[in-house]
Amino acid sequence: MVDASFGEILVTAEKLKWTIDHGEKALRPSRRPTNFLMMYKKNEVRYEPLGVVAACVSWNYPVSPLPMLDIPFYQLLSQFHNLLGPIISSLFAGNAIVVKPSERTAWSSNFFVSIARSALEACGHSPQLIQSVVCWPQTASHLTAHPGLSHITFIGSRPVAHSVASSAARSLTPVCLELGGKDPAIILDDASNLSSIASILMRGVFQSAGQNCIGIERIIATSSVYPQLLALLEPRIRALRLGSALDDPDENIDVGACVSDESFTRLEALIDDAEQQGARLICGGRRHVHPQHHAGHYFQPTLLADVTPEMAIAQRELFAPIAVLIRADDVRDAVRIANATPYALGASVFGTAPYFLNQVVSGVSAGMVSVNDFGAYYAVQLPFGGVKASGYGRFAGEEGLRSLCNAKSVCEDRTTLVRTTIPKRLDYPIHDQKKPWEMCKAIVDLGYRESWMAKMNALRRLMANS
Repeated sequence: MVDASFGEILVTAEKLKWTIDHGEKALRPSRRPTNFLMMYKKNEVRYEPLGVVAACVSWNYPVSPLPMLDIPFYQLLSQFHNLLGPIISSLFAGNAIVVKPSERTAWSSNFFVSIARSALEACGHSPQLIQSVVCWPQTASHLTAHPGLSHITFIGSRPVAHSVASSAARSLTPVCLELGGKDPAIILDDASNLSSIASILMRGVFQSAGQNCIGIERIIATSSVYPQLLALLEPRIRALRLGSALDDPDENIDVGACVSDESFTRLEALIDDAEQQGARLICGGRRHVHPQHHAGHYFQPTLLADVTPEMAIAQRELFAPIAVLIRADDVRDAVRIANATPYALGASVFGTAPYFLNQVVSGVSAGMVSVNDFGAYYAVQLPFGGVKASGYGRFAGEEGLRSLCNAKSVCEDRTTLVRTTIPKRLDYPIHDQKKPWEMCKAIVDLGYRESWMAKMNALRRLMANS
């Protein structure tokens, strides 16, 4: 429930507040500069609704809307924020939206959609502005290829993204892709208060059992702090308790169940492979059969040390409660290791000296970076998204809100007293090629020569050839 509060409720409340406080300003017509030749014009960009947009979103965090109801936990697995985030932005931008939630979260998604529809109705708007489609992945292309859609937001895996982008291309529908990552947390030698940093790393790795697209998947520590960090993390990870906060509200639970056990065999194989190549398995590393919750999909909180960048476990997204610790020689080596995967979503860096912190921020391949923190960029509604194999496009912030609009460029006269007229020399049909050509050269020189003397000369030539 703590994870759900941080990962779902807090960020959704922030998205609502940011949109209410700053959304109108982001969508106001944006005045743009003119130039010397077009000084009689005024320019602006207007952000107009696209029409009907769609969002195909993944599950991430477990949250219960009504924990007091006698409903099995697996039916409450939700995508509360991933679902409501696109709804909030799309409606505010003036669009209607079709959401396709994960088939794993069908019950809770419909519940949350009903909340949003009720809010629309209470404000005097049609609840039909929000539609929900739950289907199996193999039939989702009927939605993503539909020519009636003006934009698609997709949150999910890279293989599915290829299918979504391919089907959307049939109608030339623009797509925003957020495809997860292999986010690094870089700890530099001059980092202070390692105990506090360890607490942030624990939250970044194990929140929601590691099922977090911007979760910390690689802890990259430079040589001096590496052993200290390992010594701090080991006892804390060993002490983590698995269980269900809903079923056992009086128990102290740290890590809940994963959404399914489909990845467990792959995770165990990656850990075994890393061990064979020299990594040290400090604790965990296997699936866990809970004594009270036999049907739960639990994986032991894991600490794997002395991992190298070439190991498969350092390259592939885990989405699991696994802390991977990698040693770097120095700042430059840490950046090299951080950039050694196909993914580039988010990153964190911990240190003191601004020079080295900025060296990491500038050098790391990522769409977002938190300095001396984890995931802070999302708590303040900065644009969210990545590069490379983590996708393209942005949601959240001004950029995300504007991406759900048609950016219409408008150029108009400042006054009715001055308007564009075509000079006789340039009016079709053109009768004399020489003077129009000289006239055009003079216009270019008048507009773009740097010295006023050259501009005056261009004006003289312009008048002579008019």
